[in-house]
Amino acid sequence: MKHTLPKLNYGYNALEPFIDAKTMEIHHTKHHQAYVDKLNVALESHKNLQQLSVEELISNLNTLPEEIRTAVRNNGGGHLNHSFFWSLLKKDIQFKGKIKEAIEKKFKNFEEFKKKFTEAAMNRFGSGWVWLVKKGKGIEIVSTLNQDSPVSEGMKPLLCIDLWEHSYYLKYQNRRNEYIETFFNIINWEQVNKNLAGGK
Repeated sequence: MKHTLPKLNYGYNALEPFIDAKTMEIHHTKHHQAYVDKLNVALESHKNLQQLSVEELISNLNTLPEEIRTAVRNNGGGHLNHSFFWSLLKKDIQFKGKIKEAIEKKFKNFEEFKKKFTEAAMNRFGSGWVWLVKKGKGIEIVSTLNQDSPVSEGMKPLLCIDLWEHSYYLKYQNRRNEYIETFFNIINWEQVNKNLAGGK
């Protein structure tokens, strides 16, 4: 089974003016496609692993053959992280539901959550991601380097922001703070609620 680039369920211009269409197109068709292609190359001589989902691969990195482990970690992680990220983006979705209750229980209010999430994103040195995850019975903000995923640590992702420069540089250049601020305008809270409700 070859891994494939997932289609977006919205146009590249759907997030304007917060994320521009050209950034979305390049990010999806070039960067994400490259992770998919390199993951397939890494798995070419491992027929048994080709049957596994990318989540299964990333959840069990330590069991993979050493010669492909890093390639799967980087490219499989890139594929998994981006596939998850695309589903989280939508304009004009109200912050409500069980995720609102969980965030207010953990962080007291949305503004405090936003402050801590923003701090984690600003403090992520170099490339990586910041996540809101379900961990045990609660939720936490965590940060990962490069294309590492909290899935590898047994955590369930609920929300994330991509902090690789290719996700914002055309519009925001070095102004990561502006990109992070604008991200809060395009969170699909309906999907985040589904993520919270589903699975472990």
